[in-house]
Amino acid sequence: MSNNFVSIIIPVYNHSECLKLCLKALENQTYSKDLYEIVVVDNASKEDIKTVLSQFNQAKYTYESKPGSYSARNQGVSVAQGEILAFTDADCIPDSDWIEKGVKHLTETANCGLVAGRVDLFFKNPENPTPVELYENIEINFHQKENLRDANFGVTANVFTYKHVIDNVGLFDSTLKSGGDREWGQRVFAAGYKQVYADNARVNHPARHSFSELRKRITRFVGGNFDIMMSKNPSSIEIIKDILGTFKPPFRSLYRAWKNETLNSLKHKLYFVYAMYFAKYIVITEKMRLYLGGSSQRE
Repeated sequence: MSNNFVSIIIPVYNHSECLKLCLKALENQTYSKDLYEIVVVDNASKEDIKTVLSQFNQAKYTYESKPGSYSARNQGVSVAQGEILAFTDADCIPDSDWIEKGVKHLTETANCGLVAGRVDLFFKNPENPTPVELYENIEINFHQKENLRDANFGVTANVFTYKHVIDNVGLFDSTLKSGGDREWGQRVFAAGYKQVYADNARVNHPARHSFSELRKRITRFVGGNFDIMMSKNPSSIEIIKDILGTFKPPFRSLYRAWKNETLNSLKHKLYFVYAMYFAKYIVITEKMRLYLGGSSQRE
């Protein structure tokens, strides 16, 4: 087993109950306890994060007042002691060998800059999933292998890297509300580092359960993509194409839903369609709001 010291960085904004489950899983790892620390970055939570951390010996607290998970991750990097950095989220539950497997992939790959581990969604009640859970499982699942293959990044719910890689390519772009993991991963790729998918370094992530949670996620995602696009000074034609693309009918999503084996009843298929059109409505209204001069929102 590796003897590299690892810093696990977790940004948190409220979600104290989820954080407890995450920290319990991280305190029961196969990796030697004296070879890792857990850096929890309180991103100006309204809940008492310090009290949660006091229950876990491996965890240490730091604070970031600037809103945004990428600002919080950068603060975590600044205080981390490890030569290896592992990123996950407060609502994730890593497998017991998560650190061991992620570090193994990183250290055994020459010139490795990024390991993207598997992220599995789970339902609050598997026997009775909500429309939003069914929609997330198909449309917003964390396809880490495809992320690396097609876009050269891994979502920060499950990423391993070296501190010297961040020193070389830079920190996350803290101006972004969403998409910062993609932008950073592509910088790692452009710098010539190898990127690896680790199917056996797994974390479990709850699917969003309610329409309000889905709305917050889509609002943040659309805002992040909008910020990235506008930072590139798009032409009028590019803006028009983006707006028109927003109104494109979701025929492919409908086809995938009808063919998907996990939607094993007419009820589940109709649930999915209901959530899909809700999501489409939020994308359209949020993008129009931004183009009309609104600002990107944190949640």
